[in-house]
Amino acid sequence: MIIEWNAHMFSSDTEKYPFHPNAAYTPKPEARSADPAADYLQRMADEGIDRAVLVHPEPYGDDHWLALDCVAQRPDLFKTTALFYPKDPESPAKLEKLLADHGDAIVAHRFHAHEGKRSYLDSFVDETVRDLWEVAGAAGIINELHIDSSYAGQVAGIISDNPSYPVLIDHLAEAKFGSAPEFADVISLADHPNVYMKLSGLNHFATDEPLYESAIPFTRWVADAFGPERVVWGSGTPRIIDAHLSHWSESDRDLVRGGNLQRLLGL
Repeated sequence: MIIEWNAHMFSSDTEKYPFHPNAAYTPKPEARSADPAADYLQRMADEGIDRAVLVHPEPYGDDHWLALDCVAQRPDLFKTTALFYPKDPESPAKLEKLLADHGDAIVAHRFHAHEGKRSYLDSFVDETVRDLWEVAGAAGIINELHIDSSYAGQVAGIISDNPSYPVLIDHLAEAKFGSAPEFADVISLADHPNVYMKLSGLNHFATDEPLYESAIPFTRWVADAFGPERVVWGSGTPRIIDAHLSHWSESDRDLVRGGNLQRLLGL
């Protein structure tokens, strides 16, 4: 089974699905679609993708209706994620309500903290961050971290305090930001057995698409630190898995293609 965890849904109907006033960015008009779920189903057919986690994108803030409506079109194929603002003291209660109303559709709550998007939270020791972490973990969903390496030392503490709650690090911890010593802190997170790394976002720092083979020495280093049972694929073509992890067995690469997420999400 091949499972992609990355697709963002953007609608051209901005009256039905308006962008949030606190949005970190607005998608370009060419990225918006009259039927984003149908467009993504075509991508699944083209790439042989079996299931998908549609990542609720930042332009919609804490309004989840577009992602939820896409899941409702194909609940047999799609799940989605949640996003709430850690500086909003009502966020933990809002997440609890979303999970009470739409828990079957939600598999993660996503935190954003990296260069250019530091307005979401100040620190992972903030009370509301920890409250959101606890709500997500207690509900059995994943705490997804879109962080850069400068936050790895901070998140190590909250991960240690909650060793039974699964954690997924997005996009190789945005390797284009931060220093080499800071990225060593990312590698140290592999010491926590509940932490997973997403092989995704290669286009954020490499230009040789579609396979980004220039990044193979780096991606192998990171993947080997976490091991086959804690790496998941997330973006680009799934052929990236074979190109970057050819030193792993076919069965190990199958875990990255979807086996690990199948287990984590109970699919």
